[in-house]
Amino acid sequence: MIRVSIFEGRKVALFGLGASGRATALALQAGGAEVAAWDDSAAACAAARDEGISVVDLSTADWGEFAALILAPGVPLTHPEPHWTVVKARTAGIEVIGDIELFCRIRTQLCPDAPLAAITGTNGKSTTTALLAHILQSAGRDVALGGNIGTPILALSEPAPDRVHVVELSSFQIDLTPSLAPTVGVLLNLTPDHLDRHGTMENYAAIKERLVAKSRHAIVSTDDAYCRAIAQRLQERADGSVDVFSVLGPVPGGWSANGTRLVCDAAWPGFHGPFADLDGIGTLRGRHNAQNALAACVAALRLGVRPEQLSPALATFPGLPHRMEEVGRLGRVLFINDSKATNADSTEKALSAFPRDIFWIVGGRPKEGGIEPLRDYFPRIAKAYLIGESAEAFSATLGNSVPFEHSGTLEVALQAAARDAAQCAGAEPVVLLSPACASYDQFKNFEHRGDTFRQLVAALPGVRVTNRP
Repeated sequence: MIRVSIFEGRKVALFGLGASGRATALALQAGGAEVAAWDDSAAACAAARDEGISVVDLSTADWGEFAALILAPGVPLTHPEPHWTVVKARTAGIEVIGDIELFCRIRTQLCPDAPLAAITGTNGKSTTTALLAHILQSAGRDVALGGNIGTPILALSEPAPDRVHVVELSSFQIDLTPSLAPTVGVLLNLTPDHLDRHGTMENYAAIKERLVAKSRHAIVSTDDAYCRAIAQRLQERADGSVDVFSVLGPVPGGWSANGTRLVCDAAWPGFHGPFADLDGIGTLRGRHNAQNALAACVAALRLGVRPEQLSPALATFPGLPHRMEEVGRLGRVLFINDSKATNADSTEKALSAFPRDIFWIVGGRPKEGGIEPLRDYFPRIAKAYLIGESAEAFSATLGNSVPFEHSGTLEVALQAAARDAAQCAGAEPVVLLSPACASYDQFKNFEHRGDTFRQLVAALPGVRVTNRP
């Protein structure tokens, strides 16, 4: 745990007592602050009390006593309207910040040159963050991995000159971190997301831009209009370096992917042309993972990893659960758990990774637009197996374009898909769970759905399990 001493001897309000909120409260208390913590959930408050956190009803507290409000990133700051704690904080004239801001201030206080890599974007953040950490660890570096992925940042080891903090940041976290200035900042992509929380796409993109704007080394994709504009603005600035990358074609003076090959066209001493190949790396299938790998490799180089250390690290990346996760093989049939794909945009990346013979398990609680945006990929699908609340709507979309059956449940769908895939003449049929839907109609969350799929696959007679949690 990082001891946060910047509010020593002062009172602070804290709202939101999930895992990161509790870690933040404990870090502040360890640093000598008097914390008044609260949550709308009675269960969360009880859990905090059990950990020794001071729980105070902030709705009746004297806000004139507080030096700051530490807000959980999931709590509305601006849209659709500020949370009531934010209103109280602003009325009292105190700052509203998050746990990442506390880390940044402690870093400045303890070791301002401690290496910090921060990764953001609409999609691919977790994979890129985990992959960068893996590359660094493979190169023998001391790595602290956390933020929006895994461990709350204040539960990590403290900043040090020889320790690299690799953190995934959401737009919500960036919005609460005014002093964010990482050594390396990565912006992967921007598509409409969380607009209910940010109001407009322009607001959302501006928040994401903050992460790379103050980075010593900014690494920005040029594969969408918003990122291209951000990259251009950064290239026009006088301070800091900017690396641009693309998976859509060569980038003059940048980094690109040519199929599965990663290519350097940047001015890097003694290093030019293809430098790694993702072919055969099951955890990095698809063009979206080429984007993730490019970003992670460039970030690793900027953090001191040698070029020859990249390929071996890529080849041993274990991947992340529920994200294009290979969970088993049965003869020629491959089983892929992509339960994290809760919308069509995410499922598009999975379908694009396999050219044919896809036995697609799809459905759940549908998102706006359904699976209509995936129509261009229908020729790749051998058959679809519909589960959950979306079944009727999705069957209407598939129509006569894709053979399908109403399976109802994941268990029934898997049995049918495994049976049909085994009869396919293709070289590597794939049973793909990529639901394009939320999970809440039948499961607690996408992790529960993915874990269930993994267990069902492992129970198939003769299956070879290829990835265990």
